Amino acid sequence: MKIYEKSLNEMKRIVARYTEQTIDFEIEKTVSEIIQNVAQNGDQAVRDYERKFDNVNLADFSIPAFQLDQALDSIDDDLRAALELAKQNITSFHKQEIENSFVDVSTPGIMRGEKVTPLASVGLYVPGGTAAYPSTILMCGIPAKLAGVKRVVMVTPPQPAGINPAVLAAARLAGVDEVYQVGGAQAIAALAYGTETIPAVDKIMGPGNIFVATAKKQVFGKVAIDMVAGPSEIGILADDSANAREVAADLLSQAEHDKRARAMLITNSKSLAEAVSKEVDRQLSTLPRQEIARTSIEDRGFIAVMENTAEMFELMNDVAPEHLEVQLANPTQYLGLIKNAGSVFLGRYASEPLGDYVAGPNHVLPTGGTARFASPLGVYDFVKRTQFIQFDRQNLKADLKAITKLARTEGLEAHARAIEARFDKED
Repeated sequence: MKIYEKSLNEMKRIVARYTEQTIDFEIEKTVSEIIQNVAQNGDQAVRDYERKFDNVNLADFSIPAFQLDQALDSIDDDLRAALELAKQNITSFHKQEIENSFVDVSTPGIMRGEKVTPLASVGLYVPGGTAAYPSTILMCGIPAKLAGVKRVVMVTPPQPAGINPAVLAAARLAGVDEVYQVGGAQAIAALAYGTETIPAVDKIMGPGNIFVATAKKQVFGKVAIDMVAGPSEIGILADDSANAREVAADLLSQAEHDKRARAMLITNSKSLAEAVSKEVDRQLSTLPRQEIARTSIEDRGFIAVMENTAEMFELMNDVAPEHLEVQLANPTQYLGLIKNAGSVFLGRYASEPLGDYVAGPNHVLPTGGTARFASPLGVYDFVKRTQFIQFDRQNLKADLKAITKLARTEGLEAHARAIEARFDKED
């Protein structure tokens, strides 16, 4: 891995280059055309794109519910136990996020409040390319159902040998209501605009390739989306107390996702930096997904050696990583220094894959530096809030002067008159 020994300001400039977002206008144009075609021509357009991109001729997109039950029964006992454990922990964690409506009647004659209502329907995109992600189905479907969403729809690209049974089993465990074997930008368009077979949803979530991410971005406004997810990333803060073999393994755990994934170590120990770099090279040679991980490490990975712990945290807050491991002595004491991160893993035994699968906190996280303003997926993403007010005549009259003054200050005479219409002239 590249090792930098630069000043804090120099490293900030280098990090900025690693996080630069580029727009591929050809992809934007292609996706726009796909969305327009699906919006206008529905199922036929989706079938045409599935034939073109996935080399399949689909008479029916829908996967019947009994196939989900069969898939759950067919997977091996260890996999089912792992999925059940993940479901249990995801459920227990996300139950803490459930919001309640409230009513404020502290002033006689006035009622104010906020009503929390679940979204009616959501769509989950599940990739079907270089890896299958049953864990993502649990991470998305369970919070949606805890929020009270009645209709959870899953779309996933068709596969030559059929949809991975682990994916269908996870859909059953997560409470998914409908499954369609449709992928790519055409699947996102179908969820947003609806077709003869696939009714539209209110919100779309889940990871995907650049075409899926671009499609989600383009349909935002027609529907809500969770986020425009970029390649996976991991940042590790470590000192001499960290184990180089373990740090290297954790860096590679994200590098194997995608050639554009980012794996970053920031340390105050040159000896650790050199040891981790050697370990990454050694471990790379034995990985099944070596080509992907190697490209990620060579093109996007780096190690930064800083002067002290304060500089380490300041630089990492600039990175705002999706996953942040703190492999320092007494790691919990540093939690207050972390300003920007999707999810934080404290200490040697909180390796990032723990959060990917069974710990319970969500693994759908902000990427590409968006942890500066965005949050992990949660129950709160599947509800909307509606505020309400009720005033009696006496309280409205008491506020009449303030309301009409503000309305006329803003040049909105009809606003003022709407209030005055409730009262006789002498009032």
